[in-house]
Amino acid sequence: MSKLLCVGTVAFDQIETPFGKTDKILGGAATYISLSASNFDHVDVGVVSVIGDDFPKEYLDLFMKYNINIDGLKIIDGGKTFFWSGLYHNDMNTRDTLDTQLNVLENFDPVVPQHYLDSDIVMLGNLHPAVQMSVINQVKKPKLVILDTMNFWMDTTLELLLEVIAKVDVITINDEEARQLSGEYSLVKAARKISEMGPKYVVIKKGEHGALLFYKNEMFFAPALPLEEIFDPTGAGDTFAGGFSGYLAQTKDISFKNMKRAIIHGSNLASFCVEKFGTEKMLSLKEDEIKKRLSNFEALTQFEINLT
Repeated sequence: MSKLLCVGTVAFDQIETPFGKTDKILGGAATYISLSASNFDHVDVGVVSVIGDDFPKEYLDLFMKYNINIDGLKIIDGGKTFFWSGLYHNDMNTRDTLDTQLNVLENFDPVVPQHYLDSDIVMLGNLHPAVQMSVINQVKKPKLVILDTMNFWMDTTLELLLEVIAKVDVITINDEEARQLSGEYSLVKAARKISEMGPKYVVIKKGEHGALLFYKNEMFFAPALPLEEIFDPTGAGDTFAGGFSGYLAQTKDISFKNMKRAIIHGSNLASFCVEKFGTEKMLSLKEDEIKKRLSNFEALTQFEINLT
């Protein structure tokens, strides 16, 4: 069984979109990543994060229900769990952050459990680069280290972020972030520059327009499945990362050819995430739904060309 270590936030979210709004609900990068990865057989998924003692037991039980190991989930007595509140605009591609409360996350010092130090794949969710570097320094020669980051860290801790980027095998960022990090508008040029910083593989997420995978002089494009309704984009990128890393862990194949399949599996799971608020859809997802939608992806991308 492959070990997949998921590092990121376990949090409370409060979300408002054109379709409605929620009270305080379960969220966080590590939550979405691990729930997504839990859909793959023969993968031992472990979480490293921090929460306060205000975190409900029923949420902890959810992790265990989906066979997600929470030995690395530190509970701070008297502390409050990280909280984020956001408002999405009508196009669902832009949002305003209404409130961010770091709480216990502010002084988070990650400790990887002993039985995950030899993890096959490490998925570093969006966090302070110092936390990500601490995890990198703890684990013992993983087969693949995947990094997710964002423009906030490019603005505030670029030097440390570049040190982290130099030590990972795969980086996943969106198109805006890729342009900022590289200084190039062309995503092809941007990916080339980012790969020169260290990662062998560059994944550029384009939301409803799919995702691009770059490796040396090769590239692959995976479309996003057109959906009738999108209720909440929160966590879609993390769900993608969980599907991507979970498939690679299950198949034990980190070749470029297999990463193409992993991109599709990540996109497939992300397409479910946006259909309900928060983690609601991911918590009710059935295996037959996943397989059926995968066949839809296959039909969407297969075609014949007559060159005569």
